[in-house]
Amino acid sequence: MPDAPDIPLSLPCAAGVGYKPQHYADLISDPGTVAWLEIHAENYMGAGGRPLAQLRHLSERFAMSVHGVGLSIGGEAALDPEHLARLKHLNNWLKPAAFSEHLAWSTHDGAFLNDLLPLPYTNSTLDRVCRHVDQLQDTVQRRILLENPSSYLAFAESTWSEPDFLREVSARTGCGLLLDVNNVFVSATNLDYDPRSYISEFPLEKVGEIHLGGHDEDADEHGHPLLIDSHGKPVVDPVWALLDHVLALSGPRPILIEWDNDVPDWPTLHAESARAAGALAQVTAWA
Repeated sequence: MPDAPDIPLSLPCAAGVGYKPQHYADLISDPGTVAWLEIHAENYMGAGGRPLAQLRHLSERFAMSVHGVGLSIGGEAALDPEHLARLKHLNNWLKPAAFSEHLAWSTHDGAFLNDLLPLPYTNSTLDRVCRHVDQLQDTVQRRILLENPSSYLAFAESTWSEPDFLREVSARTGCGLLLDVNNVFVSATNLDYDPRSYISEFPLEKVGEIHLGGHDEDADEHGHPLLIDSHGKPVVDPVWALLDHVLALSGPRPILIEWDNDVPDWPTLHAESARAAGALAQVTAWA
């Protein structure tokens, strides 16, 4: 039997989708298997208008999760106090069930890079990430979930494995973890390791949310497979199989379908959500 999580699961153990405004009417009229929604925080930091009005309406019907993509929690510089203040304001009025950020960096020397870049896993990086997680949790006054990144190159200076690094951040700060199964598959393919071995080392008891998304397939200069975490396609079968493996070990967890680019029509997105709901139903019946 899977072990019970040792952090509270604030979202329902059901399927959710990343919210896109073009799906608003469908979600109101016929959400189907979708029990919760996730938004990118940076899209809702303005002061009013239709986006916030629609979000308020949706929050009356669905559990909400806020996913930060621009804080650069692994960056060398101090966290931006204005960005932190906007995150606090959003959390205060929306009162989401969960809030998450990436184990990544996206700022350098005052410039913002439109990407979520992985980190070397060293003691100095660990200290910095823990300091930033503590600051973020103190600001938003809630336990956050920290997401594993997708990787394209390995760092020679790393002295921690990624699962051990995330386990230690959680132990020091009390944060939970967000397990992106597609990111595991992407990184394992790009860096040539077994994704199931990674999962066997991952602290699944800390996981409060699971993400699934699509990726693009390419090749590097040597002809080796190179996967890009694009969030613009359906989830591929090997990632669904890896999800089944995770759930068999972890038990049910809230599962999100991410589809941020080339956003499909509602029936296509809902079909992905229904498949995630089916995976949860299987593990629940087995348990």
